Amino acid sequence: MGIKAFLASLTVAAALLAPAVAQADKLQDILDEGKIRVGILLDVPPWGMTDASGKPTGLDVEVAQLLAEELSVELDIVQVTGTNRIPNLLSDQTDIIIAAMGATSERAQQIMFSQPYTAVQLGVFGSPEIGLSEDISVLDGHTIAVARGTTLDLWLTDNVTSGTTLARFDDVPGAMAAYLAGQADMFAENSAIISNLRTDRPEIEIAPVFEIRQSPAHIGVTMGEHNLLQWVNTFVFTNVINGKLPALQEKWFATKRGQLPPL
Repeated sequence: MGIKAFLASLTVAAALLAPAVAQADKLQDILDEGKIRVGILLDVPPWGMTDASGKPTGLDVEVAQLLAEELSVELDIVQVTGTNRIPNLLSDQTDIIIAAMGATSERAQQIMFSQPYTAVQLGVFGSPEIGLSEDISVLDGHTIAVARGTTLDLWLTDNVTSGTTLARFDDVPGAMAAYLAGQADMFAENSAIISNLRTDRPEIEIAPVFEIRQSPAHIGVTMGEHNLLQWVNTFVFTNVINGKLPALQEKWFATKRGQLPPL
């Protein structure tokens, strides 16, 4: 084959491949299929849970319902855990993640994050007798129950001293159950989950021992799906402006939405 013929064949091949590349668009796929698969935690109230009839409910569920409504597509809720929510997105078992997820530099190597749609306070909680301290040494000598792979697990791993024991569990219910059973004397979680625990179990005395930071929650999108991410960011923006997302935060977390830092 001569060089001209070879170059011509490359041009034809490129032309054939171009439409296929252009069609690789998750947002358009969702619109064409009329359905969006959303990964949600359904065992972490008030973010996500099931009601007495077995129907999914919670903040993240209502955010997903609002999102699907604005896309004019059917909502397919895929139950995930803190450990598998990102792997499920990477393996195309979900289209997006709305699962109480904070943005970290490690996670950003795998997926893309939207602007924050809500926020909670991260901290370590325990007996009110311990008291609230700004010194992390208050955790020394204690065992802290924490869900494996969460933002809290990563932060505590990097910051606690060798005198602190981290008892890791596969999910939030497991970590909470361990704390309530006395297997750990502290519990690392976000303020929304602790507030829900106080409501469900008023006999439990639990208070902040060490506050870590505010933790905005973000919607997760597959790496490279910029059209979908842009639409999700527009969804967050418009529903903050119109008051729908702040209203959901007040409904489920009993807190008003403050000013959240942009991503």
